[in-house]
Amino acid sequence: MKQLLDNITWHTLAGPHAKYAVGSDQARRYAPGFSPIVGFADPEHPDFAALASHCAPGEQFYSDGWCGAVPAGWRIDAESTMFKMIWDAAPPAADDAHEAIALGPRHAALALELALLTRPGPFGLRTIELGEYFGCFDGERLVAMAGERMHAGSLREISGVCTHPDFQGRGYARRLMIKLICRQLQRGETPFLHVMRDNTGARELYRRLGFVDYRESVVRVVSPC
Repeated sequence: MKQLLDNITWHTLAGPHAKYAVGSDQARRYAPGFSPIVGFADPEHPDFAALASHCAPGEQFYSDGWCGAVPAGWRIDAESTMFKMIWDAAPPAADDAHEAIALGPRHAALALELALLTRPGPFGLRTIELGEYFGCFDGERLVAMAGERMHAGSLREISGVCTHPDFQGRGYARRLMIKLICRQLQRGETPFLHVMRDNTGARELYRRLGFVDYRESVVRVVSPC
């Protein structure tokens, strides 16, 4: 299972999410409209040439696990590290996010608007189609959400966790995550997630919930030039 997690992007794009991806047997990306993420069969020696014809000038992509020299025709726009964390605890006592609503296509624009404001990670208009997403509303306003993105084998990612700044401190993120964790464990899946190195508050929340660090890896934002 952890071998899958080492290169989870590729195993997702070449496996369960192949229908949402474009590319080759060496390099793939989520199709336009989904999360702008690329994966490589060999992340230590990524085949950007195999990816180039599937990318347009001006697009930016997140790439995990690659730290070599930038190839010709590409540039690195940002670089940091992130932690992969995996569930290692007893099931939560209960799902108490009773007010949460399952998000669907009619909520896509609201979800994207919240993601652009809060920046939980790479997100597109169709990202909520990649798994279950739940949100909390204040009237017609989406104020918090969390959902699922990558998965391979029994691993299922929790992603897109965010709360509008005006509604932080009310426990929305924790309760939405517990809802997803309960549902994943009931399906026999193992929850995991990604968190940026500098997001210490979120990382501490995830530890309290029951996640542990698996590994720290390089994450880059790259674009064709």
